[in-house]
Amino acid sequence: MKLRVMTAVLACKLCRALIRLLGRGGTDFPGRVALKLCPNLLGELARNVTTVIVTGTNGKTTTSRMIEQSWQDAGISYFANKSGANLLSGVTAEFAVHSTLTGRCRYSHALIESDEAALKFISKYVDAKVIVYTNVFRDQLDRYGEVTHTLSKLRVGAQNSPNAVLCLNADDSLITSLHDDVPNPVIFYGVSTPLYEEQVSDLSDAPYCIKCKSEYQYDFVTYGHLGGYRCPRCGYARPKPDICVSKVILSDEERSKVVFRDGETEIPATVNLPGGYNIYNACAAMAAAKAMGLELPKAAQSLSRFACGFGRMEKFEINGTDVRMILIKNPAGCNQVLSFLTQRIEPFVFAACLNDRTQDGRDVSWIWDVSFERLVDMGDTLREVYL
Repeated sequence: MKLRVMTAVLACKLCRALIRLLGRGGTDFPGRVALKLCPNLLGELARNVTTVIVTGTNGKTTTSRMIEQSWQDAGISYFANKSGANLLSGVTAEFAVHSTLTGRCRYSHALIESDEAALKFISKYVDAKVIVYTNVFRDQLDRYGEVTHTLSKLRVGAQNSPNAVLCLNADDSLITSLHDDVPNPVIFYGVSTPLYEEQVSDLSDAPYCIKCKSEYQYDFVTYGHLGGYRCPRCGYARPKPDICVSKVILSDEERSKVVFRDGETEIPATVNLPGGYNIYNACAAMAAAKAMGLELPKAAQSLSRFACGFGRMEKFEINGTDVRMILIKNPAGCNQVLSFLTQRIEPFVFAACLNDRTQDGRDVSWIWDVSFERLVDMGDTLREVYL
């Protein structure tokens, strides 16, 4: 086994170096090569590494970057799959690159973003200490199917991880149900206050009780199917969060100022990205810090310093003009971006580009060039779009 591990690690490192030399990414293929040589390679490399996994439909990358900043500030020795290689082969490649030829990891901790469908495979080999579940929304129907199918994959990941603390989004009726399926310790997190003064119309991806199929009633809705849900028939309802956002003090084009509540303790924080959904991501990162035993006030301070992931509210400059790039993956994410835009007061240009390349079809793109004083109703405003 030791010889197979050494051969697989060496092949992965050489393969990645060659691909990088050719100007390519080299995030997935080296892992596939390594797994051909040693199918159990990830299990060998992840042994004795304290691993935190972040998964869910939306918010994985940003939540991971927030957690990473808290680890940096806490002086933790770690590596992370920042490149977005979140399938089994990509995660294996990251462990191999950060290990010696004998298979010993150079770091004590690993922060792994996992694709929803890949979690059930990754969790077979990685004995995670913490798994952070963000949410489940309708996404990539050709690959995932309906939300309950995605949830079933996430459930297998939890069942494969008996030693993990599960950080569950208390506002997501689907994610919360995982608590009933496994004996793992759980930290619930959520948002207990409105996120927007105004928000666009939203459709629920989970309007009916996952237990008895009755329609949920809501005490409040943050977005999509997230909020204070309760079933009038069987009593299934949002649990009280262990850590929550109790106040949103400010949410502008650059950042959000919020107050977290941990029991009776209030912790003010500035989230270094705008958008209500990033407030959820920040709360998930705080739940992960609580699960890891980090000092929560210091973890909250880290939220003002982290660097966003590629395209996740990423800000840069082109010819003296500030540009913000926002990734949209699915209807829930699209509605969140539109809700963010409706809060903007200053005039701006809105450009939308559709990527419909090989995996999803032909390459199609266009630009919406829109300038207006305020997006109040997207249905009315888009009449001003010029193709």
